[in-house]
Amino acid sequence: MPTFSQIITSHSPEETCKLAQQLAPCLDVGDVVLLSGGIGAGKTHFARCFIQALLDVPEDIPSPTFTLVQTYTAKGLEIWHTDLYRLSDVYEIEELGLTEAFETAICLVEWPDRLRNFAPKGALNITLSSTQQDDQRKLHLSWDNQSWGEKLKGLLNAVA
Repeated sequence: MPTFSQIITSHSPEETCKLAQQLAPCLDVGDVVLLSGGIGAGKTHFARCFIQALLDVPEDIPSPTFTLVQTYTAKGLEIWHTDLYRLSDVYEIEELGLTEAFETAICLVEWPDRLRNFAPKGALNITLSSTQQDDQRKLHLSWDNQSWGEKLKGLLNAVA
């Protein structure tokens, strides 16, 4: 299956937030976004903006670094925000209910390399990386499921 990709340059945290806000309403149950990048790359910032875009009433979106999972309900959908950085055993993924959530919720997963063989097929991969300019980020989007092409069309046309 072919892999598709696109690189987007964000010039500020506000621009990164806007990208997340534009992506959020395009997703539905069963969509998984895998957020990669080093510490401080902007994964949690992206996830917070994404979640806030879907909430009816703004609320605090804490990082799930220590809890591993935070869940939200928005527009009749369940959203799972996970941070697997502190995952102690790969089998905790099943115990957390994450494999089931991949099918029943929208999932945002930070540090997806910790998923190993539990990584869902057909997920959208977003790798955030810093550049030589402090607030600038490169977002490398890649996917192999053609349904993402349609979901991303508006976002990619907006930044083209």
